[in-house]
Amino acid sequence: METTTTEAGYIYGVRLQGEREYRYVGMTTKTVARRFAQHLKCARDGRKTPFYDWLRKQDQQGVRADELQEVWDLTDLGQSEIDWIAYLKRDGHRLLNLSKGGLGPTGVLWTAEQREAARLRSTGRKGLSRFGEANPFYGRSHTPEQRLKWAEERAGQYAGPENPNFGRFGAEHPRFGSSMTPEARKALSDARTGAGNPNFGKKASEETRAKMSAVRAGRPMPSSRRSAHTRYHSNKGVEKADCRYCVEDSANPRLSSESESES
Repeated sequence: METTTTEAGYIYGVRLQGEREYRYVGMTTKTVARRFAQHLKCARDGRKTPFYDWLRKQDQQGVRADELQEVWDLTDLGQSEIDWIAYLKRDGHRLLNLSKGGLGPTGVLWTAEQREAARLRSTGRKGLSRFGEANPFYGRSHTPEQRLKWAEERAGQYAGPENPNFGRFGAEHPRFGSSMTPEARKALSDARTGAGNPNFGKKASEETRAKMSAVRAGRPMPSSRRSAHTRYHSNKGVEKADCRYCVEDSANPRLSSESESES
């Protein structure tokens, strides 16, 4: 069983079997073999850096990681990595490290050429979406505290002109002409039915009911003339010549035939 030490660290180099040129230099407080196994996993998961892009193209059996130096003082570990990267670059090794090395964030900023090269490497690459049990977050959920934190951080981010689709209507909107499939509509409806509805089991407070009542005070009910026609004429079999909706309904063959069949 491998153990992790907090006293010692290692500088390692990654190269192809049978070649002397190193393509990557790293440091670890684990064993070199374990750190290299983590690199292989990151490459399989699709992490996009020059080193992982290179690693994905190689036969894993033909790549090896060598221990270059054992460092017993962790304060010197970062500096040792910096020294090894500088030394190998001076010696002509085409290292794929993005930074000069060292402990902690290095603030690496890609040049326009690096960004363009990364774009070309990733063009046409299929995504690595993992669903169901294959997803590492399967069966888990974020805590209410984490969800609240995200909500507060994102509040107002995409409101008004900050929204990338602000002011875009009709054919200019990216969703123009698209619609949900019947299956997607049903799935969305089922997800929001019953306990899935955010208002399930909730009731308006007395204060809210009082506000709603005050807002509607003096407003004629039903709220539209068509609704009033349906309630007081259609439902009661009443037809008046001065009611525009009675005239429209009588001119509709379908409604007229229904009325005659009921009578």
